[in-house]
Amino acid sequence: MKERFHAIDIIRGLIMVIMVLDHTRDFLHYPSSPLDMQTTTVVLFFTRWITHYCAPTFVFLSGVSVFLAGQRRTKKELSLFLVKRGVWLILSDLLIMSFLFSFSLQYHLLVLEVLAAIGFGMILLAGLIHVPRWLIAAIAVLIIFGHNALDHIQPLQNKTADGLLKFFVTAGASFVPLSATRTLLSLYPPITWAGPLLLGYVFGKLYQTGADAKKRRAILLLTGFSFMGLFVRLRLINLYGNPVPWFHQRNLPHTILAFVNTVKQPPSLQFLLMTLGPIMVLLALAENFKNRLTAFFEVYGNVPYFFFIAHFCLLRVINLALIGLSGLPYKSDGNPIVWQAQGFGYPLWVVYLFWIFVIAAFYFPCKWYGNYKRTHKKWWLSYV
Repeated sequence: MKERFHAIDIIRGLIMVIMVLDHTRDFLHYPSSPLDMQTTTVVLFFTRWITHYCAPTFVFLSGVSVFLAGQRRTKKELSLFLVKRGVWLILSDLLIMSFLFSFSLQYHLLVLEVLAAIGFGMILLAGLIHVPRWLIAAIAVLIIFGHNALDHIQPLQNKTADGLLKFFVTAGASFVPLSATRTLLSLYPPITWAGPLLLGYVFGKLYQTGADAKKRRAILLLTGFSFMGLFVRLRLINLYGNPVPWFHQRNLPHTILAFVNTVKQPPSLQFLLMTLGPIMVLLALAENFKNRLTAFFEVYGNVPYFFFIAHFCLLRVINLALIGLSGLPYKSDGNPIVWQAQGFGYPLWVVYLFWIFVIAAFYFPCKWYGNYKRTHKKWWLSYV
């Protein structure tokens, strides 16, 4: 039975519970723009904003997990595993998530999202694990702190080079025509999102066998609070680290919302400082917590891939059932990314009720599967 770090599973589980809220809103809420300062409400904004912590945490902790997996494998074995795992995650987005989003068996729209971003990062890391750890740290810092220098770069003369730059680094959403009827959509530029994954791999050393737990907590707290402090300073300066500056709004609550409304795609420096800083602090604090609530979150954190795919499937089934009960025709409202029936949608309080239902529905399946993974050593368990 392999060793698990409870703090990692607790934080990952907490973030996954929050993640379900965003996806429930995607499938069940009225069409809206929760981050539009002119139309949003505080509750709607927070419902979307709090889920910003999900992707950076998944990616960062994936890097930590890679380091821990490397303690049980040779470098060659780890490289091969990362390539296979990376390809599997990319295919999961292309074949499973694309269908659940677009609801098209013809796959007119192929979506690359967070799973693919982690997959690309793992493939990159498959080669980088053979170089010194300090070099991986330097590359991670360069990506996280330096990519916003490209925010205002003019389009390159070479269309291919410009397209590749946007696909891998700078674009929030890149549409790549594959044929007359099929398009690839990349929502998570791989290189930009590789930064947090590489950083997680570097921090994974803090969790290696025999590591000093007190020193680990001290480093996590110092780094986390430093990230948070730097975020506030850069945000106040309003010059670098986020392509969209913030402005005073019509009232104090909306001004605060504008201050924390950083750009996720591609993840700006300020976005990553704002999200990874508190997560590092929580990772340190979670080592001292052991109660029913942390045990609850740990259940979901033990089986992240299984829960990720399964809750999406259930939400789509609920979505289709509610459309049928509403008497609406199964006709798309035109959203190119998430298929939704025209005229469908429920108030936000209903979204929260279904969020609680979906979380509760998967508690025992996740608990059973987590126990199964801990007590069995079948090869496919590393992929599901």
